[in-house]
Amino acid sequence: MIVGVLKEIKKQENRVAMTPAGVEVLAANGHQVLAQAAAGAGSGVADEAYAKAGAEIVQTPEEIHARAEMIMHVKEPQVAELPLIRPGQIIFTYLHLAADEALTRALMKSQAVCIAYETIQTACGALPLLTPMSEVAGRMSIQQGAKYLEMTHGGHGVLLGGVPGVDPGEVLIIGGGVVGANAAKMACGLGAKVYVLDTNLERLRHLSEVMPANCFPLMATPALIRKLIREADVVVGAVLVTGAKAPKLIARDMLPTMKKGAVLVDVAIDQGGCFETSRPTSHDAPTYVVDGVVHYCVTNMPGALPRTSTLALTNATLPYALAIANLGWREAMRQRPDIALGANVVHGRVTCRGVAEAFGLAFTPLEDLLDRPGVAA
Repeated sequence: MIVGVLKEIKKQENRVAMTPAGVEVLAANGHQVLAQAAAGAGSGVADEAYAKAGAEIVQTPEEIHARAEMIMHVKEPQVAELPLIRPGQIIFTYLHLAADEALTRALMKSQAVCIAYETIQTACGALPLLTPMSEVAGRMSIQQGAKYLEMTHGGHGVLLGGVPGVDPGEVLIIGGGVVGANAAKMACGLGAKVYVLDTNLERLRHLSEVMPANCFPLMATPALIRKLIREADVVVGAVLVTGAKAPKLIARDMLPTMKKGAVLVDVAIDQGGCFETSRPTSHDAPTYVVDGVVHYCVTNMPGALPRTSTLALTNATLPYALAIANLGWREAMRQRPDIALGANVVHGRVTCRGVAEAFGLAFTPLEDLLDRPGVAA
């Protein structure tokens, strides 16, 4: 298979979808890799390293789209890239379609095979391609929350860890999954008083066993959220419903009850956000203020830490990219239920139920398309 690795064009996105080590593995399995010039520059990877590993350096995204059978991104295709996608071409990247109807319809129109990193799911429910970026984003959420608590950044001037004789700050984390657990580790390490809310009692038991004494895992209820946000200095939205829009857990009318200069960090913004007042922001304009509360809603948080994030991401994605390249998308999905769950849009049909329900679109079971005569592998 010919695999194309694009230079990301989303604002302030510095990650790359494959490292030279990945190129070497694909080449050893008989595949050809086209790497766009400067694709790895933001992650500190030179074109020469890709070439040495066996990639062909290609100057334009147009040529990569014209030649490659599978296109690998980090972030969703941008508007300028959509017309380049060919029918039957495999698009393998983070898509987060349940938060973007226009992109969903554009990919349906393209007739491509769109496989989302974030909905590939193992038999035990793990999300192996989302996990590494959730780890980065969870840890980053506390760094950003602590920074924007500074008065020079719009916050109310609280040091999360406090100092001797002064109470530490309070952190409320809504969601105890990978993002929430990593956020809690960072916040606890700083010395903050940390509340982690979740609706899964087994998850709360686990967090109670592994977290330090300044972490308090609690059963999430609307009443408890309303109570805890009154004293929180930082609130992290870490809720995930796989493949679907995030639920809105903090309403606009709750903001006046919060401290002026408190910080909301919405890690769920890729899936539409879990605060009613959330809207996507970028690294060059990361925050805005509503009712005196600072909102941080950057849609590609790990893009600011590309040297860490690229390695973490490509360690996870390479085995899946190799399986798709070795077997073709249809056979890979027949043999691997985890990969089949990554199918979001296939030949114009929505094959992810959460995406279909988000926009009132028809849902087509993937099985209906795998054996359709005339559909290329």
